[in-house]
Amino acid sequence: MTPQSDEDEVWRQIVASFNDTAERDSADQPWPDSENVSPEPTRRVVRPPEEDLDRLPAPLADPLDDSLDDREPDDDEGHFEPPPPPPLPKLDLPTKLAWVALFGGPAYLLIAAMASWQMEGWALFAAVAAFIGGFVALVVRMGDGPPNDSGWDDGAVL
Repeated sequence: MTPQSDEDEVWRQIVASFNDTAERDSADQPWPDSENVSPEPTRRVVRPPEEDLDRLPAPLADPLDDSLDDREPDDDEGHFEPPPPPPLPKLDLPTKLAWVALFGGPAYLLIAAMASWQMEGWALFAAVAAFIGGFVALVVRMGDGPPNDSGWDDGAVL
């Protein structure tokens, strides 16, 4: 018998016994009493010692009492107001023109197509060139060097 035929026989046995029930049913196993849970939750009442009752300023409130939930919540409780964001950096004229060209070219083509305008060849070329030129101008102006005020130690530069 070859190892392949042994493996085939094992697989045939697994497939043949796929729908058989297990020999040991989980219902036959004993359930430990410590795992049994009562259907009603237990309430614990903690009473202070008798000598401490004289020092209490007011009676203790029942933690399950819903009348405390009728109070008005404090307006400022848990409210976080973030600080105002820093102002946007000032853009110079070439950067503004590059952004206008980047979005203006496709916007013109979209509006012209939706309005069924007759597009001349030069207008189509200008819109596509504006888009490509705006993208190239923004990538070139992006700069990949360290900031000018970083000092003598650039830290971990990747």
